[in-house]
Amino acid sequence: MADPVNSSSYGQPEKLIHNLKPSSVIGLATSCLKGWETWQYVVTIFLGLVVYDQVMYIYRKGSIAGPSFKIPFMGPFLQALDPKFDGYLAQWASGPLSCVSVFHKFVVLASDRDLAHKVFKSPQYTEPCIVPIAKDLLSHKAWVFLTGKVHVEFRRGLAPLFTSKALSTYLPVQEKVLGEYFDRFVAISEANNGKPTAFMTSFREIQCALSLRTFFGDYISEDAVKRIADDFYKVTAAMELVNVPFSMYIPFTKQWIGKKVADEVHEEFARAAGACKKNMATGAAPICTIDHWVLNMLESNRYRERIAAGEEGVEKPANLIREFTNMEISETLFTFLFASQDASSSATTWMFQILAQRPDVLDKVREENLAARGGDRTKPFDLEMIESLTYTNAVVKELLRWRPPVIFVPYLALKDFPVTPNYTVPKGSMIIPSCYPALHDPAVYPNPEYFDPDRWITGDAETKTKNWLVFGAGPHDCLARRYVPMSFAGMIGKASLELDWTHHATPRSEEIKVFATLFPMDGAQLVFKKRKWD
Repeated sequence: MADPVNSSSYGQPEKLIHNLKPSSVIGLATSCLKGWETWQYVVTIFLGLVVYDQVMYIYRKGSIAGPSFKIPFMGPFLQALDPKFDGYLAQWASGPLSCVSVFHKFVVLASDRDLAHKVFKSPQYTEPCIVPIAKDLLSHKAWVFLTGKVHVEFRRGLAPLFTSKALSTYLPVQEKVLGEYFDRFVAISEANNGKPTAFMTSFREIQCALSLRTFFGDYISEDAVKRIADDFYKVTAAMELVNVPFSMYIPFTKQWIGKKVADEVHEEFARAAGACKKNMATGAAPICTIDHWVLNMLESNRYRERIAAGEEGVEKPANLIREFTNMEISETLFTFLFASQDASSSATTWMFQILAQRPDVLDKVREENLAARGGDRTKPFDLEMIESLTYTNAVVKELLRWRPPVIFVPYLALKDFPVTPNYTVPKGSMIIPSCYPALHDPAVYPNPEYFDPDRWITGDAETKTKNWLVFGAGPHDCLARRYVPMSFAGMIGKASLELDWTHHATPRSEEIKVFATLFPMDGAQLVFKKRKWD
């Protein structure tokens, strides 16, 4: 057989390259590999992929902190399945920027406060992604994933749902739910003969019920509230920072189950949206979030109709918005529930535990709330009352700082992102600004591990706004930054007047479990009783 390369080309590289044809290259490769066993091919390809995976990791890592090498392909996947809070602390302490690489996903963590702000405020480079599977569960069209003008307009349409007028209408609903669940807490303790019970699950239920009734009023049945409260944690469980590729399509995986639950909840919410539109068209007064949103749509539609009919001097609504479909409403309020459920459950769990541990703080909360009601313990709370509770609101703020319900917010780099002069986050990577380090910076909050509400009253914590990353920052900061403290102040104020509770410490009470957010490892061992006043 003739040599596939013309012998006259030797010593003349440009002629050699010119004469090489694809068929010649294939022939050369075939000749070199001729006689190899199948296992040799497999091993060679595998080793090549391992080298490529390692080289790409080292290239992306650059000069920032992180493991020098990664476990081939999977990286620290097993650790990610059961994350340890100490691991996060160590990663944050390793440098202002650090990294890991799991399967195909390269992840950069920003622990420095100013870098966190930069990520939050760089929509030209990043977009919120939560976790890679989030869009499949929350909807690819969900407003939280929008950017630019369309996001600004959508968000503007939601702002009236959190005005003083709207917040005031939510409070009677919340008062009712709190009363029902406080009775359940007492009943649980009585059924257990006064022995301590892990209340973390019960706190998830009360927060789910509070959210659903605030968002949807009675458009959702009691059975649906119970079902969603029982199942929604499966959506959270599916939201792992990293997971096995295509796991959402594998039956009975956490991601497959989470998707199934999410689809069912979307349908329930869309049905409730349809019922709300029919009710509000009758002229009913708004009592829940969806009522206010639909009312804004109806007012906007009437304005446009009158303008189209040629009327002059028609007063333009303060919030002129388009009409949203039932599914758009469902997707939006689903994101509200997702954002609130785990964060509020975490805050509730730690709140009841720390107040039981600190009777000095609870006594002050109780005294302030009784005084605000003029000595009438049964008087319902209202917005003016809640906003007047200086110490109670300081307790809520300190709780959100001490055990922040959001410890970081994952973003996706839409293009190469020069986050510092010396490091560029590669396009397609996750970049995760962390909130916890800024809220526990000893230079800003002295003795940060100590729960001290007075730092918000007699101290200067209130002035440290740049470190207050509880609700994020930038164009995607949390819409509920006023609603959340109000809701918690109402809850602990009412609880202080109606309940007594004790915490039974275990060796794991102060250990932190990471499940989307932070929980005490033992589930908060508490006993509740009805408060008896002298």
